[in-house]
Amino acid sequence: MDFRKIANIAVDCVILRLDSGTVNILLTRRFLNMYNDRYPIIDDWVLTGNHINRSERLDEAASRIFKEFTGFDHSYMEQFLTFGNPKRIKNEKDLLWTKSRGTDPRSISVAYYFLLQSDKNIVENSNLKWFRIDKLPELGFDHKQIISRAYDNLKLKVMSEPVIFNFLPDKFTLNELQLAYESVLDIDIDNRNFRKKATGKSYIVPLDEKRVGESKKPSKLYMFSKDVYDRTSAKNYVINV
Repeated sequence: MDFRKIANIAVDCVILRLDSGTVNILLTRRFLNMYNDRYPIIDDWVLTGNHINRSERLDEAASRIFKEFTGFDHSYMEQFLTFGNPKRIKNEKDLLWTKSRGTDPRSISVAYYFLLQSDKNIVENSNLKWFRIDKLPELGFDHKQIISRAYDNLKLKVMSEPVIFNFLPDKFTLNELQLAYESVLDIDIDNRNFRKKATGKSYIVPLDEKRVGESKKPSKLYMFSKDVYDRTSAKNYVINV
């Protein structure tokens, strides 16, 4: 295994999860102080990412980076775009950062997004935090653009594929499923109509279990069956919200 980095090919990971009805993104702090008035202090946030190893495939690099920052092995991931504009790294801070890391300012970044289940926790610290996607901090490089394109791609996927279930625990309530759709698509959905559509889908399987402790009336639990979905997906079985 050749662990040497390729200086001008990187992978950036847009790691997303739902929390309190909002889409959140995991960012890492970028800090550099040269203690020289000629150079600016860099103190902002960037996507989780890194340059790929010489012997790595792109998907392997993305999975490695995801595990390094989250501690988890598996999650839904989607390669959605490559960013290679020769002027994408152009401002003073970004150029200083790449120089300090010995990497090439003419860098190509292959972007992935990952969807993390709501019941999987990541320990935050001063250098790794969740931010609401609609309230982002100051970002380095062109990462604001990458996040925007990832979110646009996700919203299209949600309307045509069952990716929404990757945000949910294995057992979920219909209210949780509706809130997931509302959070990702930033819309309000009629509760009665949604429940009727959801319970009519054979791939949303009712369980003989209920979730207790969150309200006076225990909520019925459901699970997503990929096997059933795969047998029926040709019939446009995704929920039309």
